[in-house]
Amino acid sequence: MTDNEPRPPLTLTEVEALARDAHAAQTDKAGRPYVEHLRAVAEGVRVRGGDEDQIAAAWLHDSVEDDALSEDWLREAALSARTKAIVLAVTKRPGESPQAYAARILATPGALLVKESDLAHNANPERLAALDTPTRTRLTEKYKKMHELLDLQNPPRP
Repeated sequence: MTDNEPRPPLTLTEVEALARDAHAAQTDKAGRPYVEHLRAVAEGVRVRGGDEDQIAAAWLHDSVEDDALSEDWLREAALSARTKAIVLAVTKRPGESPQAYAARILATPGALLVKESDLAHNANPERLAALDTPTRTRLTEKYKKMHELLDLQNPPRP
């Protein structure tokens, strides 16, 4: 293959492996391996009827925000333009208001389903129960507000 030939797109298996490797050293707020969250979000997207672009974006949804992968890496990756757009849509930016963040998600085709799955796993009562009370209270309010801003009809579900 020459430099001018397009690379074949990454498979979901390859995207999963990249995400697992990129986040391997991370843990969530309760000290659990972060890849558990990525797996849950990807599975949530799948069971909600998401397509391959959305499932790939679910695996990568926190990669740029958490500095696990760079935005330059994402730009150059052998991923669909739609997957890249979804990842960037759900990537929070420093100082960004929740309203602007929600507006970008709503304006990006396919991003809402990924964020809905992310919120559902983040707001899972079992997951929240592992946190101290102030953190649990703060995050519960944050997830509720985002749910409202995105006009999701049902409360987050795991």
